[in-house]
Amino acid sequence: MADLKDILNSDDELNHEELMRYLEGNASEEERFAIEKQMADSAFVDDAVEGLQRFKDPGQALSYADQLDKQLQKYTRLRQARKRKRRLKDQNWLVIAIFGILALCVAGYLLIHFFMHKG
Repeated sequence: MADLKDILNSDDELNHEELMRYLEGNASEEERFAIEKQMADSAFVDDAVEGLQRFKDPGQALSYADQLDKQLQKYTRLRQARKRKRRLKDQNWLVIAIFGILALCVAGYLLIHFFMHKG
């Protein structure tokens, strides 16, 4: 049951520095073996490494990732700002008006009820 709650196993997570060394060809034999084993075990890791290998310069992949991160942060800030604008502000006059209308309805009902039984 605990496996269902923890779908991302942090032990198998790729280390950013090791991955960059692998892409540059500067990784040790052990690191290359570990990354290639993870690629064989996980189609997601395999696709990620293949996608990163398509970049001519590993630094280009980092700048692209930074650019995507900035765009995501900008998008989430805009969505949060829109949510704050849509939220109802404290409108005391609205609460007073609703209570006033309810009081008038109750008073009207009592007056009609009083005059119907009296007459």
